[in-house]
This record gives sequence, C-alpha cells and structure tokens, in this order.
Amino acid sequence: MAQVLYVAFFSLLLAKLSTGQREVTVQKGPLYRAEGYAVSIGCNVTGYQGPSEQHFQWSVYLSAAPAREIQIVSTSDAAFSYAVYAQRVQSGDIYIERVRGDSVLLHISKLQVKDAGEYECHTLNTDERQWAGHILIIPLFPVIPDTLSATMRSQTLSKEEGEPLELICEASKATAQHTHLSVTWYQMQQGGSSPPTLIISLSRDFTLTPGPSYVERFAAGDLQLTKLGVSAFRLSIGRLQPSDQGQLFCEAAEWIQDPDETWISITKKQTDHTTLRVQPVGRDLQVSIIAESAFAEGKPLELVCVVVSSGQNPQLQVIWFLNGTEVAHIDAGGVLDLKKPYKDRASQGQLQVAKLSPKTFSFKIFSAGPEDEGTYTCAVTEVVKTPVGSWQELQRKQSPGSQVLLKGPAARRVVVSTEQQAVWEGEPLTLLCKTDGAESRLSVSWWHIPRDRTMPMLVAGMGQDGTVQLGASGRGPRSHGDTRLDKVDWATFRLELTLSTVMESGVYECRVSERTQKRAGDRYWAHNISVAVKSLKSSLQVNLMSRQPKVELMDTLNLSCIVKTTYSGPALPLTVTWWFQPAGSRVFHQIIQIAHNGTVEWGDFLSHFSKKTKVSQASYRSQLLIHDSTGEESGLYQCQVEVYDRNSLCTNDAARASVSSHPLGISVTLPERKLRLNASRQSQEISITSNTVIECSVVSQHTRNLQLAVTWYFSSTSTSMSWLKILEMDQTNVIKYGDEFHTPRRKQKFHSAKISQNSFQLHILSVEDSDQGVYCCEVEEWLPFTNGTWQKLGGQRSGLTELKLKPTGSKIHISRIYLTENATERGNVDIHCSLEDSGGSSALYSVTWLWSRGDTGRHMLVRLQHDGLLEYGDEGRRRHLHCYRSSPTDFVLELHEVAEEDAGRYWCSVAEWQLHGHPGKWVSQVSDESQSVVLRVLPSEPTFPDRICSSAPLLYFLVICPVVLVGLLLLSLLCLYQKARKLSKESVSTQRESLWVGMKGAGGWTPDRREEEEED
Repeated sequence: MAQVLYVAFFSLLLAKLSTGQREVTVQKGPLYRAEGYAVSIGCNVTGYQGPSEQHFQWSVYLSAAPAREIQIVSTSDAAFSYAVYAQRVQSGDIYIERVRGDSVLLHISKLQVKDAGEYECHTLNTDERQWAGHILIIPLFPVIPDTLSATMRSQTLSKEEGEPLELICEASKATAQHTHLSVTWYQMQQGGSSPPTLIISLSRDFTLTPGPSYVERFAAGDLQLTKLGVSAFRLSIGRLQPSDQGQLFCEAAEWIQDPDETWISITKKQTDHTTLRVQPVGRDLQVSIIAESAFAEGKPLELVCVVVSSGQNPQLQVIWFLNGTEVAHIDAGGVLDLKKPYKDRASQGQLQVAKLSPKTFSFKIFSAGPEDEGTYTCAVTEVVKTPVGSWQELQRKQSPGSQVLLKGPAARRVVVSTEQQAVWEGEPLTLLCKTDGAESRLSVSWWHIPRDRTMPMLVAGMGQDGTVQLGASGRGPRSHGDTRLDKVDWATFRLELTLSTVMESGVYECRVSERTQKRAGDRYWAHNISVAVKSLKSSLQVNLMSRQPKVELMDTLNLSCIVKTTYSGPALPLTVTWWFQPAGSRVFHQIIQIAHNGTVEWGDFLSHFSKKTKVSQASYRSQLLIHDSTGEESGLYQCQVEVYDRNSLCTNDAARASVSSHPLGISVTLPERKLRLNASRQSQEISITSNTVIECSVVSQHTRNLQLAVTWYFSSTSTSMSWLKILEMDQTNVIKYGDEFHTPRRKQKFHSAKISQNSFQLHILSVEDSDQGVYCCEVEEWLPFTNGTWQKLGGQRSGLTELKLKPTGSKIHISRIYLTENATERGNVDIHCSLEDSGGSSALYSVTWLWSRGDTGRHMLVRLQHDGLLEYGDEGRRRHLHCYRSSPTDFVLELHEVAEEDAGRYWCSVAEWQLHGHPGKWVSQVSDESQSVVLRVLPSEPTFPDRICSSAPLLYFLVICPVVLVGLLLLSLLCLYQKARKLSKESVSTQRESLWVGMKGAGGWTPDRREEEEED
C-alpha cells in the first residue's frame, strides 16, 4: 500500500510540475463512517484550463485488496464501473452529485463493511499540455459498526389537562472512536401527516434547545430534559396542555469529528412511540340566534349568534349558514371568510359580519332583498392551538334554525316619455320614467332592445340606496360619461345618453321595483318607448378637387377637400387625414393628419412633405398646397374625414363617423423644352501655334430659373474616331476634363469660359496639327430642388465647328499611274510610290501603305514615319511586309511569299513634315495619295512532289507497293531457306546408309541392331 501511495504522490507531483496550475483537492482522511448509513465525499479541481464543466472519476483501493484499483463511477463514462459496483451504481445507491462545474460529491446511500478502503478522485485533463490527468487519494476510509441504541417503552397514556408528564429514553453507544451523543424529543400529531414537532434537544456539546412552540414553557420551567446516569434521559412537562396530545418519541444521534475538525452525524436511532391523550377540562357550550321573523325589502336585517360557556375566554370559531349553505366563517383568530356573492356585497358595503364580544357574533345585511330570506343557523366550535400552529377542535355546537321572511310590495303604474323620439348620432338622448303609488324606496332599471334583436340588454340601474350600475350596450361597456342615470324625485328617474350612436336605436324599457335586486319571479312594473338615432355617416359627402390634374415640375400642387352634410345641428369637430399613393404603388401612405383637437401629425413615408407642404382648414373645407412639386409627388391623393362629438376634447372618444373621398390622380410633368442652340456649321482656318475660340450660343430657353451644364466634344478629321469629351462644366460651374484631356498639358491648352447666361466659349491655346477636327458643345438644362437635388430636363447639341490649319509647306504630288500587276503564288512583289514634286530640302516625308479588297474598307499595312520608324497595322504581317525609301522621293513596299488572300488594291499616302516653333516641333501640313495598284496572285506551276501529293491514288500506290514487294521478298527468302535445309538433310541420310552397309560385313551388325542404335 505504501508503494501505491508513493506512485500516486509522484504522479500528482509530475502533474503539478507539468501544468503548474491544475490542483485536485478532497477531504482529509481518515473518515470514520458507520455501516448502513449514507456517506458523502467531496472533490474539486482548481487552476484548470478548458471548459468550466470538468469530468470526475472515482476509484477505490479496498482494504481486502489494497493494491488493486476498482473503478466505481464516472461523470463522463456510463460503463466506467466495475462489476462489483455496477449494480449499486445502476440502482442509484452510489452516484455523483455535481455541486458546480469543477466540484462534485460522491454519495454512497447505504455504506457496507466491504466499502472500507482508500478512495481516489481523478479529473480528466483539459489543459493544453497532454497528460493523463490528476489524481488525489483519500487515505484510510474505515467502516465502523453501528453500536448506537435508543429505547423507550411503547405505551399509551391518558392524562387530563394540567397534569404532569415524565418519559425516560435510554441511549448508549459502544464505538471505539471518540464520538459524542445528542438526544432530541419530538411530538407528532395523530395520523403522522405533518412533520414531527421539536419539543427539546440536548446537543452533542450538552446544550439544551427547546422547540419554537415550547420556548415560553421552557423559560417558565414547565419543560425540562435531564440526564440520569450514563444513558438515561428524562423528559418532564409540569402542566400538560391539549396541544401536547399526540405521538411522543426520542431520537439519539452519534457524532464524530473529521480531520478537518467538522462534526458529522454517523448514526441515528429513534425509540418506540408513546401515545399521549390529553383530556381538556369540561366546557359545555349553548348557542342561539336572535333575529326578527320578517323584514321589508331594502331594510336592514341583523342576526346575532350568542354563545353561553363556562370557560372564561374560550377560543371560538363561528360558521353562518343560510338554508344549510355556508355563507360566512370567522376563525378563532378573527379572520373572516365570505362565500360568493356575499364577498361582493361586503366589498360594496351592503354586508357586515363581526365579532361583537368573545361570545357574541353578528351577521348584518344593510339592504336586505328576496335572496336573503330563509332559515339561518350558526355553528360554534371551541378550538385550541397546537404546537405546530394549527387549531385543534375541542367541541362543536350548532344553534336552532331561525326563519326570516320577506314582506311583499303593492302594485304601481309606470310611464316612459321623451322630448324627441328621433335624434342625430352624437346628440344627447334623454328619457324619463315616472311611477305612482305610495312613496317608498324604489329601484329602477333601464333596458334596451335593438332593432335587430329581441333580447333586452341592461343599460343602467339604480338601487334603493341610490347606487348606479351601468350595463353594456351593443358597442361594448359604457363609461360613466356616456350614460347618466339620476333620480329627479322619489318617483321619477331620468336616463341620459350624452353621446348617442346608431346602434342605440330601438325600444327602451323602464322597470321599477321595490326590491333592490332582481331574480326570476320577482315582481316589477315596466313601460317602453321607441327611439331612432340617425347616422352621421349617411349625411356626409367628401369631394376632392384640383384645378390642375397635371402640374409642371416645381409648380404648386393645390388640392381641396370639401365636406358636404345634411346635418342641421351645430358644427362638429372634424379630423382630416390626407393620403398619398405613389405612382406604381398599391399602398396609401399618410401625408398629414389635422386632428379635431388641433394636433398635427405628419406621416413618415416621405419626410420632405413636411418641408414644402401647407394645409389650411376651415369648418368643412381643407386645402393642401405642395410647393416645388417633383416627380415623387405623382400618384393618387385621397382625403379622409372623421366626425367627432362636440365634447370629444374631454372624453377622448373614438370618431362617430368616417368618410373618404374618391382617389384623385395627379401627374407631375416636366416643363416644356424650349432650349435651342446655334445649329449652323462653322469653319475656322488658323495658323499653327496660334490661339482660337469656339463659340456656343443658346438661342432660346425656358423662362424658369434653370441652370445650364455645358460639355465640349472633339472629333479628329483624319481618323474615324468617335466623339471625345474635352471638358464639362456642370450646372454648379464645376469643370471636369475627359479621360483623354486629363493631362496637365491639355488642361492648360483647353479651358472653358461662361460669357453670359446664354453664351459659352472654348479657348484653345497654341493650336497644333493634332487639334485639327470638328468641335461641338452640348447644353443641358437642370432644375434645382429645395432639398439640394437636381432634375435633368433635357439637352441639345450645337452645330459643328471645323478647325483647320493653314498650310505652311510646299504642295506635293504623287504619281497617279494606274497599274495592274500579276504575281505568282509564293513569290515576292515590289510596289513603288514616287513623288513628282518635292518640297524644300528641310522637309521630311512619311509614307503610309494602304490596302483594300472588295467592300472590306481600307486597312493600314505599314507606316514609315518621317523619323524612319516603322509602324505596322497588323503585327502578324511584319514577316511578310517591308517598307523602305529607295531615294528621297521614292518609296517601296515589298511583299514576301504572296498568297491568294494578298490580292487587292494597294496605294500610298505621303505627308510632308516641317519644323515649326521654338523649341522646334515637326508638323505635317500637306499630304497626297497615289493611284491604287491592283495586285493579282496567280497559282504557281506544281512540282513533281506536288503532283504526287495532289493525287490520292498515286500516293496510296507509292506507299502500299513497297510494303507489298518487301513482304513478297521476305516470303521468297523463307521458302528458299526451307528448301535448302531439306536438301541438306537428305544428303546426310544417304551418307549414313552407305556407311552402315560397309560396317555390316565387317562387324556383324544386323538391321535390328541398327534400329536399336538409332533408338539409342
């Protein structure tokens, strides 16, 4: 065992050295526990890495086999347990409780003697360094026998209240270890449904502690616990009380101190129970009810329950019954419990149940009704409080029944009247109900029968005490502000509906009764009247109009919403809501709402509406003005009108009626395009390196405040290039150059100027040959919006201005003789181009060779520049083309290995270059093109190999014939070889036969012998 501990300690040390953090801790040992009791062992890990929930494994080195590890249970592996513990783990006798992610408890519910040993806690490693894990072993874990005993004679005792009681409990132990003993007395009520009540306890450190229900009696000396001798403990109660009745028993517990100085209970025993009955002192109860035998409806009714008892201050519980049904209950603590509907009547102040004195109880109804007649009884129970706080019944008595009857009322006549039987929706409706007969306290209820129904609905009711109860109309519960019911005099009642609705049309009935509440069979007197409420919605008509269904951009949109009504009463508050459905949408969005109380609410669909919209509103008219209209305002418009009551500012009621206009389509169009530019074609011819100005004039435009954007374009006359953008001056006068004119040099060369609102100029400085071409301007109209955005209205281009340079050199002429040349395929061709007149000696020339065929257009083949550089139109033809100058005025184009596709027209274009400016720059001033040379490519004479390759049968013959001849030759040689070999064999055979004949006579050989030799 020492070797096992050494290995475990060394493994733990290595794990700590390797990780430097992780540490596993368990309880200090040895732990002494008793057989047959539960045990718990804690294990936790700290300083770990990885997830917060760690896994644990428990093993044991049993005392019977200290060198063998036996696995018990694991949090990560259900099959971890060895067979010796698997059954107990599956049954739940042994399990692991996780206190938190890194702390667990090993529980053994019922400890056995064979469980003694050393227990090992192992945590699975989750750190970055991969080690086997961390292990900690509890040293010795012995299982000691259970030597505790607790005995008390089982008996049944009958005592009277006030008598003393003594019970003795014998408790002893015989454990070899140092342990302490504690003794506790308990009381349990009959049946055992509630937990035992602590009477008094003697702790392990000899401290007496009474239970919560016995603190006062312990302080008064009425309760004692005394130790007699070594093992006897006596419970003494000086004066028994009825609450002491029940099952009494003693419990002894044995305690041991662990190495960590904590005390643990290792065994516990209970004695047999002693049944104690406590007879209370005799108290005879007499219960009776005092009440009147008859009562009038609406008058108070009071019943008094009187208790006669020999006790001084008995604790009594009272239950009131009506016709055998419980209606009220008062417990000994004075807590009242009422049954429905008496609880509601008590909350309304109509009922009171009280304890007038310790032996007198009252049940009072302030306004009695028919439901209160019947037979009343009261049941009284004397109780006593038990130590656990519950009430224990001592005796119960019930009073004789007391019958109470209701007096009946006399007959009456009822009349219902109104000033007007037809009112507008929202106007007040007043009804009067009057009765005759003797003056008395009356109750009234108003009922409404709608036109589409037959069942009446309660509108309002008033009791004899003047309390008003509101019912529900067809539109839901009414508030106190909508319905008013008051009493004009004792016989006249007035119902006023301050805000009438269409649903309140129908028949109104008034019911008068002398009873406060109605029930089936009750007698009442009634009368009814028919009333009509006219709808406001049917009298309303909303029209939406506009003088301009089509509005130009940035104009003001004017819409009018007009309300027409046949309602003749005073003007009613209106809420007007303007709706807008954008073009292409199917959903209306709120623009603005002007409520009847003056509040304004803007919609959140288009936020810019609030910045440029104005709404003016009169009593029955609303006008919507949208300034600076844009395309976003195109769509359908609609106005919605809601009508409210005159006093809606105080009540916040919903609208009485709501009517919407027809949708009105509004189209916001662009202004008429009136932009016109100077479209005449112009031409300028200037000297090289001079400055020039290109004009762009606006002939006419819109009178509206529009901004112009100008863009200048250029196209070269020498090439088929598309238009190139020089620069653009937008509507905010910001200038942007085109991609080809974005260099600093070209920005200095070209710049734009705005002379006036209608005139623009493009300035070109130091004109060069490359500046020759066609120029034009494009002008666009832009409309500014109030939100800072722009709307393009359209644009137009001006006429073209052609810019030319004045020639400064001499004119050149190229020979224009039309030639036709024939060339053989794969041959070479030279095409010549000669100048007839040449410039001065200071001039240089560049030549460009061009080619065309049919309708394919002209294609540049090669260009020999004035500085001698060659430029090929198609780099793929570099190998077949060559251009050179044979003399200062003669140029040659060589075509190598011409093919059929090289046929076509060839001509040259020669340009003269001269030096201009300081510093000098070569500029081309004049050029000329030659007459075209037509080249025809003839097929060449085929050679012998060509002829062979061009004939498929001949080619097959020349390939296949040699193969056949070689095969025949090889076959002939093989036949000759076989024939020569056969002849050689026959010659050898002849020589052998002659030799055998000679040897026959000399040696006596026989033919048979010869055959044998041949076989050998």
